[in-house]
Amino acid sequence: MKGYSRRDFLKTAAIVGAGATAGLGFPAIIKAQGGGSVKVGVLHSLSGTMAISEVSLRDVVLMAIEEINGKGGVLGRKIEPMVVDPASNWDLFAEKAKQLLLQDKVAVTFGCWTSVSRKSVLPVFENNNGLLFYPVQYEGEECSRNVFYTGATPNQQLIPAAEYLMSREGGGYKKFYLLGTDYVFPRTANKILRAFLLAKGIPADSIAEEYTPFNHQDYQTIVGKIKRFAAGGNAAVLSTINGDSNVPFYKEFANQGLRSENAPIMAFSVAEDELRGMDTSALVGHLAAWNYYQSVDTPQNRKFVQTFKAYAKKHSLPGGDKRVTDDPMEAAYFGVYIWKQAAEKAKSVEVDAVRKAVYGQEFLAPGGKIKMDEANHHTYKPVLIGEILKDGQFKVVSRSKGLVRAEPWSQYTSPDKGCDWVKQKGTYQKKA
Repeated sequence: MKGYSRRDFLKTAAIVGAGATAGLGFPAIIKAQGGGSVKVGVLHSLSGTMAISEVSLRDVVLMAIEEINGKGGVLGRKIEPMVVDPASNWDLFAEKAKQLLLQDKVAVTFGCWTSVSRKSVLPVFENNNGLLFYPVQYEGEECSRNVFYTGATPNQQLIPAAEYLMSREGGGYKKFYLLGTDYVFPRTANKILRAFLLAKGIPADSIAEEYTPFNHQDYQTIVGKIKRFAAGGNAAVLSTINGDSNVPFYKEFANQGLRSENAPIMAFSVAEDELRGMDTSALVGHLAAWNYYQSVDTPQNRKFVQTFKAYAKKHSLPGGDKRVTDDPMEAAYFGVYIWKQAAEKAKSVEVDAVRKAVYGQEFLAPGGKIKMDEANHHTYKPVLIGEILKDGQFKVVSRSKGLVRAEPWSQYTSPDKGCDWVKQKGTYQKKA
């Protein structure tokens, strides 16, 4: 994005985040509604390494709340958002979750990005019967009674992406470099990807795997390894790098002469919001797997994009009307509406009543209709493979036929497990 750098974004986000936690700044625009309001939690990092991704989720959740309040709220009550900043600190996520549930008495929380943050708050929500809507793609192998997952499971992102790269349409690649940030999602995602690749006949010596810490900045050595790995051709990178480390990684990739045509990167945590703070000229042709892109051409998406840009400008958010939308933002946005619909169906905002009412809910999301599973707390979604364009948007190059049902437990690593909170009361062993 011209005229608005990643440094500007993080600097402003930190200021806004500080205001949020102090009860000042942007979130104060949505005023408390008094005793008749319904309090909801917003639990996203507004500072630290994950702010580059999470600030926009805070923004779009507050936009959804403003829309709903403008139409009368939920059950005749206005929604009062309680915004906290766990600051990309995983232990602080748990503390802030306790604050929301035990002090603020929120009816629901919308939040988390990384799996380590979600794992940190999970015991808090389960022990206190709270309700969390989690909007980001993740590694699966979880199916909590207290979480609704509106992002993708591995069969809705990881596996289709690898299948695409192996197909004739996707280039017929036969060697894969699995590179990720060192935490739960990349480790588990790559365990699943490795199992899938081996099952499809890819030799073990044609699969490399490496991890870097959060906020890693020096990718010279690693990209050198990738360059040697790809020297014989037929190699692709499957990237689970998260947060601001993507900026130096893509830059170094281009600096060493690697391009999408000789070693494409398929990213699982890079979307339009991350790309707006990067020089995209060298990223053209690289890929990502998501369930929504800003470029999806539907009437409701055109309205969603325009509304968000206007909202950002109205509230003087970083980037103003140059802001973009992306997959986790869409999932965060429709999660608020799914909760609203469920509360209205249940005629209550109580957690147990809302939980039951979520099952089977449908919503015309910006990217198209989505559906909440009837039992496993996940979401039926389309699968889209996108190619990065020079303007930081994506061209859809592959699309699933209809909606794909989420599989919390991958058939490649846990074929014996399933999840059903209606009949089986959670995770269960499948019959042999």
